[in-house]
Amino acid sequence: MADPLLFNPHTYDPAHFDAETRRLLRATVDWFEARGKRRIIEDYRTRAWLGDFLEFAAKEGLFATFLTPASAAGQEDQRWDTARIAALNEIFGFYGLDYWYAWQVTILGLGPVWQSDNAAARARAAELLAQGEVFAFGLSEKAHGADIYSTDMLLEPDGDGGFLATGSKYYIGNGNAAGLVSVFGRRTDVEGPDGYVFFAADSRHPAYHLVKNVVDSSKYVSEFRLDGYPVGPDDVLHTGRAAFDAALNTVNVGKFNLCTASIGICEHAMYEAVTHAHNRVLYGRPVTAFPHVRRELADAYVRLVGMKLFSDRAVDYFRSAGPDDRRYLLFNPMTKMKVTTEGEKVIDLMWDVIAAKGFEKDTYFAQAAVEIRGLPKLEGTVHVNLALILKFMRNHLLDPAGYEPVTTRLDAADDAFLFRQGPARGLGSVRFHDWRPAYDAYASVPNVARFREQADALCAFVTDSAPDEEQSRDLDFLLSVGQLFALVVHGQLILEQARLTGLDEDVLDELFSVLVRDFSAHAVELHGKDSATGEQQRWALAAVRRPVVDEARAARVWERVEALSGSYEMAP
Repeated sequence: MADPLLFNPHTYDPAHFDAETRRLLRATVDWFEARGKRRIIEDYRTRAWLGDFLEFAAKEGLFATFLTPASAAGQEDQRWDTARIAALNEIFGFYGLDYWYAWQVTILGLGPVWQSDNAAARARAAELLAQGEVFAFGLSEKAHGADIYSTDMLLEPDGDGGFLATGSKYYIGNGNAAGLVSVFGRRTDVEGPDGYVFFAADSRHPAYHLVKNVVDSSKYVSEFRLDGYPVGPDDVLHTGRAAFDAALNTVNVGKFNLCTASIGICEHAMYEAVTHAHNRVLYGRPVTAFPHVRRELADAYVRLVGMKLFSDRAVDYFRSAGPDDRRYLLFNPMTKMKVTTEGEKVIDLMWDVIAAKGFEKDTYFAQAAVEIRGLPKLEGTVHVNLALILKFMRNHLLDPAGYEPVTTRLDAADDAFLFRQGPARGLGSVRFHDWRPAYDAYASVPNVARFREQADALCAFVTDSAPDEEQSRDLDFLLSVGQLFALVVHGQLILEQARLTGLDEDVLDELFSVLVRDFSAHAVELHGKDSATGEQQRWALAAVRRPVVDEARAARVWERVEALSGSYEMAP
């Protein structure tokens, strides 16, 4: 019997979506299943371009249906619906990150277009999507990375109201094939932020020069150069500060997808790992009879469930966002950092069990172990996102505001606000609902109660032992604090989603036993930081807790993990 908490292609039926969404999601699963495991692994190993996949997507109108907002739609089912986008991310991750990547960077390339008032560019993008084209996001540069303050893509006025663009971009996915590339640059005749420009380029134009794929992968992560590329009024998407805001707001929309791709990778790898371990005999016993193996696989399972619960709940806040509700700005870096690093832990736990099997070339696991590493690093590294998360800590923990409850958002609605987010500033003023009721609702679950003690201790730390002015410049110290805060937010959304979905309390208790251990580990790390004061060191040790042990509960959770053995195997 399939586990209802994990994606299983054999039983997948997204009945909570409308008919066309269900058809497209199921058609995508069926395409991959028909292609077979051997072909998918071979394409990955030979770094084959994804032509067959993109042909399928074009024939089905997959990208056009899912990525055309209602304001630009030419068909009834076209809308920007974060819930179904998340579902497709998970499917792509399940079969291979290369497929997800072509889709993901298309989303990023569309961000500046759908935020633009340029009707001609919007119409062109909608038509290109209808034709099955992919898109690209030309932001990063070799010398500066994503430091958009320092862009060397220069637009020189041509004397006729347009520009000639010259410069290079680096790490640009789909740069080899994009029908439209959203490119960030600056004017040579205007100083400061007023000189920023986002414009649309075509990778097939003679002045667009593809240099190379900078990675050894089917993912075409390009370096390209423009030499006197003509930019007319119909190509200009944003100017001045609006161009800067469009870059950051696009990241808010597009990089959210990292979490669900990570989930898909872990799910497929888990089926392989549990099946292998349960059917391998050592010293006359199945590998899964050893206590340490059971603990590692059970930890991996509950961490994966936590990833799914958090991400599903974060979707609701994205879809319900507006000018007066910007809570998504915290949950976004959480999905980019916390969920993806949890994915790394899940893979590592399983790899410790299956050992050499994880290297074999005919397994999905071998590529999963590589690809899972990239997701926490695709958006400015863990450290950048932790620093961003810290901006919200005091308001979130200590100064809650009143909000109406956010419901589960699986309705067939267009998430229009994501393309009119406004200026990308004011993070310190973002307010949140009280995090405590989510924990109060599960106060009877032993490890939730134990973790709540640690969350309350963190509030006391922020109130009584907060970093002083000098420590506030010590990013190494602050990152340890950020990890503790991230755990509280992670637990909060997990609990909210658990309540909405009626999650088995055994699974929840086992999951929070893991979170208690994580909090304790980060507290010990903070204790050892060079700049930690005596008061902070005492706080850190006092915050360490032992999870509540329940052997019967652990055995029931293990039965769920054991049942994964043989429940899904991809056709050869």
